[in-house]
Amino acid sequence: MTYDLIIIGGGPAGASAAVYAARKRLHTLLIVSEWGGQSNVSEQIYNWIGTPSLSGMDLAENFKKHVLANTGEGQTLEVKEEKVNSLAKADNLFKVKTEEGSEFLAKTILIASGSSRRKLEAKNADRLENKGITYCASCDGPLFADMDVAVIGGGNAGFETAAQLLAYAKSVTLLHRSDSFRADEITVEKVLKNPKMKAIKNVEILEVKGDKFVEGIVYKTQDGQTIELPVSGIFVEIGQIPNTAFVKGLVPMDEYNRIKIDSLTQKTQTPGIWAAGDCTDVLYHQNNIAAGDAVQALEDIYLAIHTK
Repeated sequence: MTYDLIIIGGGPAGASAAVYAARKRLHTLLIVSEWGGQSNVSEQIYNWIGTPSLSGMDLAENFKKHVLANTGEGQTLEVKEEKVNSLAKADNLFKVKTEEGSEFLAKTILIASGSSRRKLEAKNADRLENKGITYCASCDGPLFADMDVAVIGGGNAGFETAAQLLAYAKSVTLLHRSDSFRADEITVEKVLKNPKMKAIKNVEILEVKGDKFVEGIVYKTQDGQTIELPVSGIFVEIGQIPNTAFVKGLVPMDEYNRIKIDSLTQKTQTPGIWAAGDCTDVLYHQNNIAAGDAVQALEDIYLAIHTK
């Protein structure tokens, strides 16, 4: 069997693409290793349009329900809950292999495999994740209104997160491991002008303090001092790891292993393959953006199959 389209990923991009593919009557296979993407671990999400508040698990379940409502007798959408481990050209088609041993063929591919946050490695960090340690200022920033918070990271993402938090927090302290920031100088200068903002370089994060919720963070300075900073929230911005290993060598990627796309169409530089969401080299990473990018990709895929 050869599908018109195989979609890889069950987050906002993959789910949105699957629903649109079904409505366009494309013979489509959605391969999902985990529903919900990164949001699956979020206790509450406040910026998913149309829903004032819901948990990450509820959002993932909604994705699944919406997709599965478009499957079954008389429908053109199929779903397999498996993990993709390779994607390759097969004559004029594409072959997808999964860890479970399945093989599928398709005319076109949409990669919506997302990315994983690089986690903070410090004592108690895993235990207090989503209990004061968070990886999304847009999602969770308002929860820390009038509180002292810390941001980990010295790139643009770290300073942009700090800028968002300054609208809510009592104070923001940015902690960075090296002696120079990776963020743009203009961004650094502008953010550090805020009287509620402080940045400390050359630190090693040792421990997160707290019983049921974050109460502080312990770091070591360059001269060997150990300092405990009382904070109620820790926002981690130390990079993402795109889930793109299975497609390496088939589509061009940037230095961070994100898939390069044409932002007008979501096309990769490999004919027949599109990509959307956090696995791509887009500037901003949000659920709503990923969903919109996937819809844009589907529009272009449909035209490529039927009119070009």
